[in-house]
Amino acid sequence: MENNIQQNTLKRLQNKYRLVVMNDDTYEEVITFKLSRLSVYIGFSTILVLMIAFTIGLIAFTPIKYYIPGYGTRQSKADLQMLKIRTDSLEKAIQYKDQYLESLKKVLTGTTPTQKDTVPLIIEKKEISTF
Repeated sequence: MENNIQQNTLKRLQNKYRLVVMNDDTYEEVITFKLSRLSVYIGFSTILVLMIAFTIGLIAFTPIKYYIPGYGTRQSKADLQMLKIRTDSLEKAIQYKDQYLESLKKVLTGTTPTQKDTVPLIIEKKEISTF
């Protein structure tokens, strides 16, 4: 049963059809094609593969690839890394400077919190013995 279905499908793919292009005013045949479903399928598949290959080649081997987000040259990636490092160090320097200025402002206004040491110290007295 399954073999019969496969044979019918194969026969349908190999049946010949005629495609005729005619002039609408004179009914003259301009061009005639003999086609099968298999040849049409193979033709469209080939055209699709060639278009995909052409598009990939166009993007890969021309400067168009630099318009793709996230793609860049090695130099631009290195420059970006250096900018990130500089930005981090500048942010830290600004943070330290702000902290210093806040501390200085507290000292000058006299609002520095002072903590008193409330823990008693236990100092052991050792006798010094002479021999």
